[in-house]
Amino acid sequence: MSDHPGKVSREIRGSLFLIGLDRVAKRNAFDSHLIHDLSLALTEYEDLPHLRCAVIFAHGEHFTAGLDLVELQPKLETGIFAFDDMQINPWGTSGRVRKKPVVVAVQGFCYTAGIELMLNADLVIARDTTQFAQMEVQRDILPFGGATIRFVQAAGWAKAMRYLLTGDEFDAATALDLNLISEITTESPLNRALELAGHIAQAAPLAVQATLASAKDAAEYGTEMAFSRLPQHLSPLLKTQDAQEGVMAMLQRRGAQFKGQ
Repeated sequence: MSDHPGKVSREIRGSLFLIGLDRVAKRNAFDSHLIHDLSLALTEYEDLPHLRCAVIFAHGEHFTAGLDLVELQPKLETGIFAFDDMQINPWGTSGRVRKKPVVVAVQGFCYTAGIELMLNADLVIARDTTQFAQMEVQRDILPFGGATIRFVQAAGWAKAMRYLLTGDEFDAATALDLNLISEITTESPLNRALELAGHIAQAAPLAVQATLASAKDAAEYGTEMAFSRLPQHLSPLLKTQDAQEGVMAMLQRRGAQFKGQ
């Protein structure tokens, strides 16, 4: 657990792990403690075998104002964003590779590091009134969380550059068009995120992880490499108890009981 309580909340609901950004007084801006606590929470999620899906949300009216430059400015050159091989990096640019699925729920405004956190997630649900901005160029800072890569992958060059190079705000409908989010809701994005996370948690966890790994191969290494690595994801699954359970459940027309084995 963190030595700095009140930065990240944790709640286990069955096989779901709720991770809440809880620095409301600072608009959930990421300081070094919040970054550290979020990494600890994601690492805890990855290491607890009964947890199958995590939901990252934010307490208060807004998801995040991005980086807390007042606190982080003196530390930007000291490796504050370095993660060792035992830690899950919330932005996935270094450190241990996350294998389990993550759903993110955003509302209010979601700036800079918040967008980059979304880009490293698997599903993102946004309130229809959410405002987004990738404004690092206006602060003479390079997006540290991989936006120069993942934003372009998601939206395409022309659309990504429109916002990466200007730092302009855009709304939830534009974010959906840019493929930065999965869905827009007029209600609570957390409720919808929990609903989808529950569906994911009912699926075969090893198959979910293999699906994520194969999809990431395509995103990071290209189609040819992803196809070449496909057998290494598929073959181990065929030997699992869950694969046998999945087939039997289909033949017997009943719900499958997956155990991650």
